[in-house]
Formats: sequence, C-alpha cells, structure tokens
Amino acid sequence: MHHSPSRRNFIRNSSALLAFSALNQGPWKTWASAPARRVALIGTGWYGKSDLLRLAQVAPIEVVGLCDPDRNMLTAAEELIRGRVQPNKKIPVYGDYRKLLAETKPEITLIGTPDHWHALTAIDSLRAGSHLYLQKPISVDVMEGEAILAAARASGKTVQVGLQRRSTPHLVEAKEKIVDAGLLGKIHHVEMCCYYHMRNNSNPPLQQVPEFFDYEMWTGPAPMRPYDGLPHRGWWRAFMEYSNGITGDMCVHMFDAVRWMLGLGWPKKVSASGGIYGSSPGKSNIADTQTAVFEYEGLNCVWQMRSWGTPVDPEYPWAFKIYGEKGTLAGSVGKCDFIPVDRNATFKFHREAVIEGEKYPEDLKEKDIELNVASATRAHMQNFLQAIDDKKRPVADIEEGHISTASCILANMSMKLGRPLIYDPFKKIVAGDPEATAMLKRGYRGPWEHPWN
Repeated sequence: MHHSPSRRNFIRNSSALLAFSALNQGPWKTWASAPARRVALIGTGWYGKSDLLRLAQVAPIEVVGLCDPDRNMLTAAEELIRGRVQPNKKIPVYGDYRKLLAETKPEITLIGTPDHWHALTAIDSLRAGSHLYLQKPISVDVMEGEAILAAARASGKTVQVGLQRRSTPHLVEAKEKIVDAGLLGKIHHVEMCCYYHMRNNSNPPLQQVPEFFDYEMWTGPAPMRPYDGLPHRGWWRAFMEYSNGITGDMCVHMFDAVRWMLGLGWPKKVSASGGIYGSSPGKSNIADTQTAVFEYEGLNCVWQMRSWGTPVDPEYPWAFKIYGEKGTLAGSVGKCDFIPVDRNATFKFHREAVIEGEKYPEDLKEKDIELNVASATRAHMQNFLQAIDDKKRPVADIEEGHISTASCILANMSMKLGRPLIYDPFKKIVAGDPEATAMLKRGYRGPWEHPWN
C-alpha cells in the first residue's frame, strides 16, 4: 500500500532522476535494439501485471505465457498485456505453472503469486533454466528461503527480488550523498515503521467456490481454509497461512533499505512483541501491533507497526529513520530528508519520488499504478537485465532478499514464542532453541513437498 503523488507533478524532480543516473545504479545499458527476451508471468494479479509492464517499458520482450488459477483474472491479464506489449500475438495461458515452464521454457520468469507459493514456483523456474524476478517476501518460512538461495546458486541464474527501494532514485542519491559521504557520523539507532490501516478486519460468510477459480491449486502447499471469497488484492494477506503479516509485507522493504544503506548482514539477535490489540473482530489472524528489534554490534534497528491509531510522524507513516551523531536521514517511498544536528548547517537535502509521466505517458492511464514507485521498479528491472548480461549479482540478489525476509519471519516467531532468537545461517538453526529451530520449516499440505528436505 503506497500513496501516489498528485498527477500534476509528473516532471517534478527531473534533477533527481539525472542525479540518479550518475550514481552507481546507472546510466543503464539500452536494450531497445536487443532481441526480445522470452518472459513468463506466474501470478497475474495487480503486482504481477505491474512488474511485467515495467519490464516491457525498458526492454523488448515476448510474453510466452501467463499463469493463474483464476481464469477470469488470467483472461483479463492476457487482454491487458497483449494490448500493451504484443498486440498482434495471443499469449498462451495456463492454470498450472509447471505446464507453463515445461512448454514455454522462458528466459525470464516473473513471480507475483501470494507468498505461500513463492518457494516452489521460484525453485521450479530456476531448475527449468529461467532467470527470476521474485516478489518479496521470498518465503513464508526460513528454510524455504534457504532452499531458494541454494537452488539459485546451483543454477547459476540471476535472481532479483522485488525490494526496489534499492533502486529508488531519491534513496540511491541519499545513500551516496548522505550515508556514504559520512554526513550522519556514527550510527547507533534506526527506527522503521508502518502505521497504515491495512489489516483486513472483515468477516465474510462461507461461499461456494466459483467455477472459474481453482481453489485447490491456489491453496497449493498451504493449509486449506474454508472458502469465503476470492482471496485477491489483500484478503490472503490477512492470514498467516499464506503470508508473514504486515511485518513480512512492509517491514521487509524498510529493513532491507536500511541494510542496503548501512551495509548490514544478518542481525545478531531478533526480538519482538505484539499481537492483535486494536482491531475489531474478524477472521484475520495476523498481528495489528508489533515492535521488533534487529540487533547488530553497537546498533539497534527497531520496527514499529500499528494498523490502528495515528502515525508518530504524519510525514513519514511508512518509513525508516537513521539516527547518527551528526544528523538524521528519514526516508520513504515518497521522499527523503536529511536533518543535521547543527541547526546552522547550510547543506540542505530534500528529495521526492521521481515521476516519469512525460517519458512514460502510458503510466498515466494505467489502473492502480503506483506512480511514485514506477521509476524505481523500472530501474530495478534495468539492474536485473544488466546483471543477467554481465553475469553479476543484481542489487537485490536472492541472498539479500533471503536475509531481509528471514529476519522478518524471525521477528514473528519471536513474538509468538515470547523470547529473543539468534539464527545461525551456517548451521541453519536457532541457537540453543530446538523449539524455534523446528519452526523454521513449516509443514506442507500434500501432495506438495517442502523444498528443504
């Protein structure tokens, strides 16, 4: 859930885009005259389509297949994408991603499924010989993430995770000009937050599964809940059966951005508390309140989430703030600010999201597009393509996506168990805690098998 700026500000901050191109992320190679990449999309919901359309804006592609267990969604996606990407060629559609991979053998696969399907679709795509753009969080349990990482390294394929804060123009510039330049001084504390009211508290009645929806396939390895309506556009995120809650959805972005900016790896310890405190009754079982601490040597990264009440700072309701002895850097998808301790300092730094409506006028007509995120996703796709061509790891490589995802999962585990956790990524255990170690791998519903065996 992001808030888009007013559509009258399309060419605002063109200087920020020029500055971005001069930084380490660009300028990008031009693929306009390159052969079309053979691309497949698994999961044709809102964000899957958005990712595919952003990729099509930066390089020629041939969409060789679309997959979704909802035939109505699949048909609508095929019509939209064919109209935008390849008007003269019908796109094959599939209800089973395994058949898509076997028949089309894509060079690149985009995965926009609900979280509980990420691991199996990612690993099978890699084994089919495809490069991978995988949405975050990469997994619902820690060992799924370890399995994806192992499969990626064994395949030699490039995996970019949809953690596009690492490619967000105003944040890339802030990293270089504020963090890397040392303007913050020594850093000992980071705050991250999300105060959006995004927990679905509804209580829909049980229903008959519609004929166009393959609920068995949609559920896959997750527990089968009684059907109470189409799970699309957020209802599935209300359940831990399919997701990591608001922490897995929103903290993963801000925590990953902080790790990238500060060069942080695995946290030494993760602790969290919270639960369902301020929400009305409903079916959802995800927390509406959480405080988590990701501990590093001499540095704490603190996450605060509430799906009720008002934000601490209305200017930054979903954001991070990095506190240094010389100043503070506040950042979000929409903007960033440097606030120096020295009130007499003459250096000012305020940037806002780059809106590229003049260069990409089709953005202005796209339903549900996040205008303030589109430039970041395009840059993320360009980084992905360049990494494929150069045989190098992209900015949000699968290992980085795994660390950020697993850390959020550990926070949820700590909240449930009521104690801090220390994950050992070499032994793949929670140190001194057999009960927590057993929770690193969830059970799968048959006949699906967990990829970490």
